[in-house]
Amino acid sequence: MRLAALLFSFLLPSLAFGQGFPSRQITIVVPYPPGSTSDLLPRAIAPLLSQSMGVPVIVENRPGAGGNVGAALVAKGDATGHTVLMAPSAILATNQWLYKEIQYDPQRDFTPVTNGASTPNMMVVHPSLNVSTLQELLAAAKSKPGSLTFASGGSGTTSHLCGELLKTTAKVDLVHVPYKGPAPAAQDLLAGRVSLMCDNFSNVISHVRSGRLKAIALTAPSRHPQAQDVPTAHEAGLPGFEIGVWYGFAVPAATPRAAVQRLNTEIVRALRSPTLSERLDSLGLTVVGDSPEDFARFVAAESAKMRKLVQDSGARVD
Repeated sequence: MRLAALLFSFLLPSLAFGQGFPSRQITIVVPYPPGSTSDLLPRAIAPLLSQSMGVPVIVENRPGAGGNVGAALVAKGDATGHTVLMAPSAILATNQWLYKEIQYDPQRDFTPVTNGASTPNMMVVHPSLNVSTLQELLAAAKSKPGSLTFASGGSGTTSHLCGELLKTTAKVDLVHVPYKGPAPAAQDLLAGRVSLMCDNFSNVISHVRSGRLKAIALTAPSRHPQAQDVPTAHEAGLPGFEIGVWYGFAVPAATPRAAVQRLNTEIVRALRSPTLSERLDSLGLTVVGDSPEDFARFVAAESAKMRKLVQDSGARVD
């Protein structure tokens, strides 16, 4: 009896916290500038979360150093569940291998909440390049080494790593042109100032549909339902060439379990609402919405995979 009472006394603070959370405004920190999918996703769910959780939910952009500035800010900040990090694959799985020093430890300083959505990358070129297949693109690159440029949303981003992987896998000489985000990179590609880009499907598909960019290959194990006519890189002659982005949510490691579980429940519910899921699907995003435990296992596996990719490509940021 005394043991039961003791256990209950330990549970009381957690139960009380769970009943009182949230007690004030929730801030979702996006460690990138406005305009990308990392920004779109939290802004899309914020109104739904505000309605279901009964408090204001706002999105705050804190860009810098490939997302590391905003991530470090959250890692060292409020750990009550009222501050949430939009944590794409770069933050939780890649940056630690690209940067000599970052001010947070992805595994130690964060608790994964849920993997919101994922999207593969797509290789796209400006129509003036006059290539229609991956093999034609590689032939053009090999005919004039160093003449083709590939844009990215910044050094260390998935679009950068995709280009580096293409260079090492296909043994071609491409020149990397980094930008401060995927939006300005796409604008220069649309203007014909760079040759190609291997960016998130959701970032480039609208330009492909409009005919302003030409899709060459998808870096996924299978074709995308929104672009069935675009072959995978594997089908186009580069076996096993796969790279994409996922968009997770995380909180500081010390955040109470009750808050993590509540955030998981509400974020997953928002993502799976018919209107939002249909909108995300049209953008080429696949809703995941897994549990904190499943997401933690996924992050660990992705981190190991990205470590190998960075080592094999030789990509570095500093």
